[in-house]
Amino acid sequence: MKYVFLPLTRAVGFAAVTAFAVMNTAQAQPAMMAMPIATTAQPDAHQAMMGSDGMKKSMMAGMDGMQKMATTGDTDKDFAMMMKMHHQQGVDMAQMQIDHGKSPVMKKMAKQIIAAQNREIRQFDKWLATQK
Repeated sequence: MKYVFLPLTRAVGFAAVTAFAVMNTAQAQPAMMAMPIATTAQPDAHQAMMGSDGMKKSMMAGMDGMQKMATTGDTDKDFAMMMKMHHQQGVDMAQMQIDHGKSPVMKKMAKQIIAAQNREIRQFDKWLATQK
């Protein structure tokens, strides 16, 4: 019974996270589209939207990838595979912050995230390589 309940719990958890993200996306988009952008600020606003849209697409792709990932039934291995995907998504989003953001504080944080997440991705890869 324990093994039947765990996948069901995971599926329900993923469904809840996805539903939350979709609901927030649906609610946020009309408000963003209705915001007037001053003509003089358009290039900066366009750059910011490119970064924001890219981060959102990265988040959705990462969630989709984790949902489609076939689980092995080995909690340790599944954790490592899902966290590796999650960390890569964090690296991608942090790089978008560096490329499109303006705040020096956020850029510094993004660089720290990239270094930390890449280090942990390497640790996951090293461990997964031993799990043939």
